[in-house]
Amino acid sequence: MGGGGSNNYDTRIIDRLSKVAQDSFNNAQPEKRNVFISFDSRDIQEVNLLRGQAKNEDNDLEFNDYSLKEPFDSERAEYIKSGIRERIRQASVTVIYVSDVTHESKWVDWEARESMAQGKCVICVHKGDVPPTNLPAFVKEFGVKVIPWKHQELKAAIEQAAQKRN
Repeated sequence: MGGGGSNNYDTRIIDRLSKVAQDSFNNAQPEKRNVFISFDSRDIQEVNLLRGQAKNEDNDLEFNDYSLKEPFDSERAEYIKSGIRERIRQASVTVIYVSDVTHESKWVDWEARESMAQGKCVICVHKGDVPPTNLPAFVKEFGVKVIPWKHQELKAAIEQAAQKRN
């Protein structure tokens, strides 16, 4: 690439994402699972509740997540993807929060496929007793496990998925 100033902002984004990813990795406790959470930004309140439960309950999970508000096809998408690839690489498992809108998210689809390309297990979690009717295409395509948002089930699924990798 040329030396013009137009890429400076993009470089700072990837540098910041890399630093956050490395800090998360360095600060992770060895006995905890490092989990990358993927979700549609419209589901932020539900995901924050999931994060809160993980922090408040006695568990073995460390949630490592990154929510994107950047359009998938933006000029910075490739730089952002590079930072997310590193976060996924450091995770044991990718957990995807699915709702009635998740199937519309190109970012969630990309994060799921990138996780699988890196050999990570992917688990989908949903609120309530019945999964959303419009699950993302990758769920059926790859036979991704979809479980209800119940702490013990999620904990067991994450542990099982992480052990498959080892």
